[in-house]
Amino acid sequence: MLFDLDNVQKFYGQFQALSGITLKIESTSVGLLGPNGAGKSTLIKALLGLLEISSGNAQVLGYRLPDEAAKIRRATGYMPENDCFLPYMTAVQYVAFSGQLSGMPRREAFRRAHEVLYYVGLGEARYRKLSGFSTGMKQRVKLAQALVHGPKLVFLDEPTNGLDPRGRDEMLQLINDVKARGVYIVLSSHVLPDVETVCDTVIMLNGGQLVHVGPIDELKAGGERVIEVQTRDANARFKGLLEALGFRVNEDGLRLKVYLQEDQSDQSVLKCAVDAGIQLRHFMPGELTLETAFLGMIGRHNAASAPEALAAP
Repeated sequence: MLFDLDNVQKFYGQFQALSGITLKIESTSVGLLGPNGAGKSTLIKALLGLLEISSGNAQVLGYRLPDEAAKIRRATGYMPENDCFLPYMTAVQYVAFSGQLSGMPRREAFRRAHEVLYYVGLGEARYRKLSGFSTGMKQRVKLAQALVHGPKLVFLDEPTNGLDPRGRDEMLQLINDVKARGVYIVLSSHVLPDVETVCDTVIMLNGGQLVHVGPIDELKAGGERVIEVQTRDANARFKGLLEALGFRVNEDGLRLKVYLQEDQSDQSVLKCAVDAGIQLRHFMPGELTLETAFLGMIGRHNAASAPEALAAP
């Protein structure tokens, strides 16, 4: 069992960052999704044993929090979103230092540092100081320090941040190779195609609450339907008309993506165009993606939470 959480809550003073999170995860690759402020970073730190939960029960890899937090940290690696370097160090010194912090003897830490730096493609740069590294090289060093002690589980927080398309593809290939070697992966990213590339299960948070947990295919199957529409020089006006009727509409280049909930039909979209005298040049079902499902799920959760917020004293 990767995670077993029962009614986990976390308060910062009066602010509730996590609200009754209950889930069980056995998957080998998990995407952690949610808008800014959803509680993702708090959950990661709690699962790493770096942050004590306020109430509830939690196990990671079979170890109980907070009693066995030290065992969890020895069995896990963490690639943070923000850089955490000592710039005067070389890459091999820094990665070895990270290994020693995880409990490795110095000689073993340096041996493994050389290995993982070659593995992530920095073998020739391992004696260079970190202060001279590019963004892509820094991301690879952060991955190397997360792997140096041979963890069973790795948390990756925005691992493709700042990377160009080639660097992003190479990072995702590395992550998938790590997964293929039997390491559990938890990927937190705003780039949802990255999550689809790596993960088979998602945990979705919003406002500190658990919105969804389950396979990606299941989430996509239960998401909103999408219609892609393009008008003849009237996209902005058509978008306004549809939104006035309660449709959620996003601009996507020259086309509009119209999201249909259960009580809405594509015929209503067509009727709106006919009634307004708007000529449609394109009208097709859109692709069901993780992004589509995510936006729909968060939108429905926000809509359901709004009456509660208005009723609160």
